[in-house]
Amino acid sequence: MEPYGRSLHVDDPFHLAAAHYQNHRVPPDETCYTCHTNYAMFGGVKAKIGGLRHLYVYYFGKPPKPAEIKLYEPYNNRECLHCHGGARSFEEGAVHAADPTLLPAIRANKISCLSSGCHQVVHDVATLGEQKLWQGGN
Repeated sequence: MEPYGRSLHVDDPFHLAAAHYQNHRVPPDETCYTCHTNYAMFGGVKAKIGGLRHLYVYYFGKPPKPAEIKLYEPYNNRECLHCHGGARSFEEGAVHAADPTLLPAIRANKISCLSSGCHQVVHDVATLGEQKLWQGGN
């Protein structure tokens, strides 16, 4: 998971996870857990079972390469809306407010925040070696 942690330092505002981390939109010491609640060891029962699977693979199996790591299920907008839902900058933002059907579709998880042409770059570990990294926050 180390490349995913390094991706939080990419110096590019279009890298979603990096922008959230660097601007303290998520608590720096809980960055992964904040956005991946369903996949963390301390989440619900399903997340705990997934976390145990991660531990088993780490200690007894062969951990996947970073490019092979996949979420167990598609990322749900509820994880974004946990913080952004109700926020004025989100609700009244030019893009979100331009189409009256957009916000209801986002809330209903019919349009993904991550793959709808809006926030497509989250953790670009494939090109991490080519990216300029932010040196602040240490």
